Amino acid sequence: MKKTHIVLLLLVVISLSVIVSVFADFSTYETFSSASKQPGKSYYVIGNLQKDKDMEYDPVKDPNHFIFYAKDKSGNVNKVIFNGEKPRDIEKSEQIVMLGYEDAGTFHCSRIQMKCPSKYKKDMVVEGKSS
Repeated sequence: MKKTHIVLLLLVVISLSVIVSVFADFSTYETFSSASKQPGKSYYVIGNLQKDKDMEYDPVKDPNHFIFYAKDKSGNVNKVIFNGEKPRDIEKSEQIVMLGYEDAGTFHCSRIQMKCPSKYKKDMVVEGKSS
């Protein structure tokens, strides 16, 4: 094999590894308790909205501050603070996928994806404001 072929092959391998590292998302779904073991680190947590607990949202006071409670797949209920407006029809969602970090018993969420009950309705994704 010529040296130019080896160099070209190395460039292709390096290019592919850069593309994979930039575009791949190797995150896994965690629970609130596993997210609390490393405060400040972002995790995806799947949960259900706790409809029996109060939701706090006052668009006049602060339209980018929504507080609710969610139960993860382990059964842990946690307070969630979302820095964005309250997602429309969050009460109708079957599941909520939240991206955020745990801090002092509260999950600070920057992104919410709602899994809708209808197979004909697309999942809704809501991004929060940077804090």
